[in-house]
Amino acid sequence: MEKIKVVKLTKIFGEHPEPALERLSQGMSKDDIFNQTGQAVGLDKVSFEVQEGEILVVMGLSGSGKSTLIRCINRLIEPTSGQIFIDGKDITSLDHHALLELRRHKLGMVFQNFALFPHRNLLNNVEYGLEIQHQEKNSRIDKARAALQLVGLAGWEDAMPNQLSGGMQQRVGLARALAIEPDILLMDEAFSALDPLIRGDMQNELIALQNRMKKTILFITHDLDEALKLGNRVVLMKDGQVVQVGTPEEIIMAPANDYVKRFVENVDKSKVLTTHSVLTPIGVVAYPDDDPRTVINQMKAECLSCLLVIQRDHTLLGVVRIEITTAALERGEKTIANIIESKVPTVTKTEPLTTLIAILAKWPGQVPVVDERRKLQGIVINNSVLAALAKRDIE
Repeated sequence: MEKIKVVKLTKIFGEHPEPALERLSQGMSKDDIFNQTGQAVGLDKVSFEVQEGEILVVMGLSGSGKSTLIRCINRLIEPTSGQIFIDGKDITSLDHHALLELRRHKLGMVFQNFALFPHRNLLNNVEYGLEIQHQEKNSRIDKARAALQLVGLAGWEDAMPNQLSGGMQQRVGLARALAIEPDILLMDEAFSALDPLIRGDMQNELIALQNRMKKTILFITHDLDEALKLGNRVVLMKDGQVVQVGTPEEIIMAPANDYVKRFVENVDKSKVLTTHSVLTPIGVVAYPDDDPRTVINQMKAECLSCLLVIQRDHTLLGVVRIEITTAALERGEKTIANIIESKVPTVTKTEPLTTLIAILAKWPGQVPVVDERRKLQGIVINNSVLAALAKRDIE
């Protein structure tokens, strides 16, 4: 379900945008428009949707329009044209009072510079959003304490901001945004001011929090690795325009143009690609009531040393090995039911390739891909992983 929908959003910086809009509609570049009109194009007909419960990352270099975009979405900057829908309502038409109510109740905002009040302790900082909602004092304190606990700062309620590291201050900023229980989190370069180690910790913390909260998050960053790590989908921007929208895998494996291709060429694909990108359809399998001779012939025909065993409803039971199956045949056993090894490594479609590579280094056979009910979805083999990692390099 769409939580946010942006439709042809355009922002021209200047008192009289009409000449710039006309030139923009004719396909003129932002540099030429500036040279002819003195007006700057911040956004050029930007359109995308954010689904409820997803992290959508807007990524671009300095001047790409990403920060202008998020400020238009909360209307700290007024767009020149276009529409912004939140829960189906066009917020570009809201009056001042309705806009304040939207910001107070639906939107939580986290900024790069933390924006903490230096004269307030952590508890009072976190309860600020509840205070301007005019909530009762005891309720504010309870919610602020719960938010601090959520971000791992229980026990720090009385500390002052200047006593905290940068990472801890950003946790406070995140707790303040979460305390109002917003539907949507807007995070503008939220981790950019942190050193690399703390930044990585905060990224992991956000992923863990999102797994529990399922908020709708619009995250702005200039860092491609951060975008690919955090985003369910990524919007890549250049010169105020959207150049590609897709999952991290789609952007890495199918860049929309040469600009995107150059942008992602040095990315470690093993950290971005998932099992889904290397999944091979289910081939030959065995069933527990199969006779050993048939299973041995199947393995020999496919040049396999072991074979996956499933039930008729595709529930994975384990594997059988050719040498053990041969011994069972020599003993006169009629089925393979008693020689199935149930301990077999499995992965889901969303596992990163780094996990797969570690398994394939130790496991000699096919790695089964299963769903949450242990139903076999496909398999992964060494060659498919190597092919995926090599694909973009060869191109």
